This record gives sequence, structure tokens and C-alpha cells, in this order.
Amino acid sequence: MNFTSARLKSVKPSPTLNLSQRASELKAQGHDIIALTTGELDFPTPAWICEAAHEAMKLGETKYTAVGGTPVLKQAIIEKFRRENNLDYKPYEIVVSAGVKQSIFNAFLATISPGDEVIIPAPYWVSYLDIVYLAEGKAIIVNCSQEEQFKLSPQALEKNITAHTKWVILNSPSNPTGAIYTQAELKEISKILLKYPHVLILSDDIYEHVRFNSNTFYTIASLEPNLKSRTLTLNGVSKSYSMTGWRLGYAGGPQWLIQAMTDIQSHSTSSPSSVSQAAAVAALNGPQAFLENWKKTLLERRNTVFDELNQIKEFSCFLPDGAFYIYVQCQGVIGKSTLKGEIINSDQDFVKYLLETYGIAVVPGTAFGLSPYFRLSYATDLLKLRIACERIKKATSELLS
Repeated sequence: MNFTSARLKSVKPSPTLNLSQRASELKAQGHDIIALTTGELDFPTPAWICEAAHEAMKLGETKYTAVGGTPVLKQAIIEKFRRENNLDYKPYEIVVSAGVKQSIFNAFLATISPGDEVIIPAPYWVSYLDIVYLAEGKAIIVNCSQEEQFKLSPQALEKNITAHTKWVILNSPSNPTGAIYTQAELKEISKILLKYPHVLILSDDIYEHVRFNSNTFYTIASLEPNLKSRTLTLNGVSKSYSMTGWRLGYAGGPQWLIQAMTDIQSHSTSSPSSVSQAAAVAALNGPQAFLENWKKTLLERRNTVFDELNQIKEFSCFLPDGAFYIYVQCQGVIGKSTLKGEIINSDQDFVKYLLETYGIAVVPGTAFGLSPYFRLSYATDLLKLRIACERIKKATSELLS
């Protein structure tokens, strides 16, 4: 007898986590595996952030907090939004969750009814789709090509808005492509959204501080104040401060939505970790200069991987402006066969071949809604990345036409 709910049938396990697990299993069996799958920096969490958490524990700050976050953390978030994004929020317009993923869950559960549509530009972060399905909504996938720099155009956006559209998702810098919306691009998108007051906007800015050009970062609610009342601006400490395991994300938005998200959270996880919240205060209020050093390291890694992979004639690479991924088009390997006689029919086949034959774990483009591609995370040391690129070169050169 099957006891699972109907909604679960449309949900797949996270492919990035599955591949990471498979890579770990092979490594435990003695295989030489280089895993370039997960979205987390290899840098340690800065010492003063860890010290703030330790101090909080010593002071006994280990109990429940307010469901939506401590007042001191909310104030730090308010100041961050004001200082860096020119956004003004009140404490009741802020909610803190156990990661940005939970904030998205809360927002969609609070607003989506069966049949409501969510516009998701592809390629997309893997969890957007399944969170929509869990909320019993309908995902409207809009393919954004490499020629379009993987970004949603105003024309494509308007074409896909219907009376049933509830949300549109904007992720900049993007996972998996690293693409960043410019000020001009966001203004054009804003013009479209102003015409459709029933559409909410989810602005996922989690990679805000992982950018390689000197251009100012823009988020849509600050560029178009008339959209602020229906925009949920998401951010967190996971990516910028190398705090993925601390599980701490936050959102700013209209009071009605933040209250609804908080109500839902009160019946799921309740408050985020009190210790993680203390650490997040230190992260947001503390020194930020180290971020430039981290970006220099990531820039060297990006350039190295980009240059190496661009030497492979079967690939076409998009140079990312942010995040720490390269999204590689691998059309040139499709239809070729391995030395064992196995045909590469998809990016999934190619990724499997890389892992099982050369010990390189990357994520297929099918997971992100646009194929044939694969995503490589360069959030690891340069030596491993050079070795990985050499293995990918060898693996590709051995395929037979």
C-alpha cells in the first residue's frame, strides 16, 4: 500500500545532493573523486563570526527566540538592506528562517493555491520547481538561451503572464549560470511587471556578494519602488560568509506576506537556531573587507576553469559574472560513444561517464531545466580544479564519433 501523498509524485530528490552523495559513496569505496557539485565555498567561516556564536553559547543564548528572528538580528538585516540595497524595511517586514530555501517554502505555501502559476526562467536553481509543486502550483518554465546570457527578457516575461500568474522568480547572480541582471535589464522587466499588479516578485539575491565586475548590484525592489509592496527580497549568510551549515536566511517584504510566512514557520521549525542568529549578527555587522580577498581567489579559479574548458572543442562556455559556477554547453559530446561502446545520448549520460570513468562529479543541465549542459562548481582549491579540467579533457578526447 502506498501511503505517500499525491503531491509527492511530482517532486524529485535534489539532484545536486544526490550526486554529492554518490560521489561521497565512491570516495568511501576508495575511488579518487573530485566533487564539483555542491554550492558552498571551501573557505572557513570567518573567525569573529564563530567567536560570536561561542560567546552567545557562553551567555546562555541557547533557547527559543521569536519565530521570525531576534530583534538584534532583524535590526542588522534592516541596516544591511538600507546600507547595501537602498531598501527601507521595518522589523515586521523581516523574517529570518533556517536558510533561504525555507523562506521560499513559507512564501509559496502562504500564497499559492492549486492552479496558480509561477514563472521560472530556465536554467533555474533545482529547488524552485519542486517547491512550487509541493505548494500545488504550476511551474511555467521560460527557456533563456546562452545567446540571451541566460536572462529573462521583458518580452518573454510578458508573453507568459496570465490571469493565473502568482509569482515570477528572479535570481541574480544566478545559480547555475552566474548571470547578473543589469540596472537597465531590471528596469525593463519592471515596466512589464507594473502592468500586472496581481503578480508577486521573488528576488533571490543570495549570491549578491559573489560578483566579479565592478558594476553596482541592483535588486528590483530598490530600482522600482512601486514594486516593493509585492516583492519578496531574499538573502542570507550561507554563500557570502561561507556559512552554509549554519542554516540562516532572511527575507524582506510586505507586512502581510512576512506575517503569513512567520505564521507558517511557527508550525514547522519555529525559530531559527539562536546560536546561528548571533553569528549572523556578527557577519552582517562585522568586517566586510575579507570578501574582496575571497573574490580575488574565486576570480582566479573562474578564469582558470573557463580557459581550460574553452580549449575543448566539444564545449561552449558562458563566462559568469558572479556566483561560483560555470554552466558548460556540451552539445559536442552528444551522439558520441565511450570506449566501452556506450552512447552519450544526454548530458546525464555524459555526467555519469565523467563520474564513473574519471572520478569527476558535476551536475547535468537537466537538473536546471536546460540541456545539454553541465554545471561545475569552482568553489574548491585551484590544484583540484586543474586536475579536474585535465580529466575532463581526457574523458572528452577519448569519446568516439
